[in-house]
Amino acid sequence: MKKLIILLILLAAVIFTAGCTEESQEDSTNNQAIQERNEVVEATEPGQNATPPEIQGESSVVEVADLEQINASLQQGPVLMKIGSERCGPCKAMKPMLQELATEYEGRARVISVDIDRSPQLAVYFGIGYIPDSTVIMDVTDGEYVYMKPDGNVTTDRFEARILGTTEKGALEDVLNLALLQAEKDKSQ
Repeated sequence: MKKLIILLILLAAVIFTAGCTEESQEDSTNNQAIQERNEVVEATEPGQNATPPEIQGESSVVEVADLEQINASLQQGPVLMKIGSERCGPCKAMKPMLQELATEYEGRARVISVDIDRSPQLAVYFGIGYIPDSTVIMDVTDGEYVYMKPDGNVTTDRFEARILGTTEKGALEDVLNLALLQAEKDKSQ
């Protein structure tokens, strides 16, 4: 019996320490301070483009910090939302893929990114427990977001529609394509 309890405790420890969200607060604060200093240096270097992604054009991944920005993005079509953190290795690894998707789906869908360290209120709102966490938002109905599930059905339950961890570009493309098809059906009705 004692061995079983010890095994369950070890299993729980492994599960809770998986992913990127278990970094110490001190390291997170230090990394964020270093990143902010680097951003200031980059923005002030001559010849550097200091224009935020929201202004650069539609093909950029847009960093959002509140629900109003998400809602504004939805007015242009389905939204692929990746929730992560700058301190998360897998989240950083997804950046080039997200940029490719933003370029490929320009004018048809938006790709947005939420940093849970900069926008902890969104992490609470969306119930984030593991990052990276991605979903495709279709619309807002009666004050609730409508999400596209990987099987092609829509739901207001984000947990049914989320894609956890790093994923292949094709998996995100499949869900985005399903969302675009659904958006076309909704327009024709």
